[in-house]
Amino acid sequence: QVQLVESGGGLVQPGGSLRLSCAMSGSTFNLYPMGWYRQAPGKQRELVAAITGGSGGSTKYGDSVKGRFTIARDNAENTVYLQMNSLKPEDTAVYYCNRGRLGTWWTPGNYWGQGTQVTVSS
Repeated sequence: QVQLVESGGGLVQPGGSLRLSCAMSGSTFNLYPMGWYRQAPGKQRELVAAITGGSGGSTKYGDSVKGRFTIARDNAENTVYLQMNSLKPEDTAVYYCNRGRLGTWWTPGNYWGQGTQVTVSS
């Protein structure tokens, strides 16, 4: 059974940083592209960042986070990370990890984590 468990969310002041983690079990992690999405109240879920499987040689980012967020993966730890810098109040949302569809770039898959809340406020 595939499980995705996010951690690292919290309250941070504008301009601050957070690092989210998503640990996967029950699947061969290194094969799959992985992604982060977010959903703010009253808004649709949107792609934040994605990374290809294997060595993670390719990444993609939502326009609103380019230059501020970085996605990375550690296949030995079965974990994908999202480093978030220069955070803004509009980054406030629940952040979700997703296991992408094998052999595609980028299509979200059926497995989601439970979400972790990120709140950016002074």
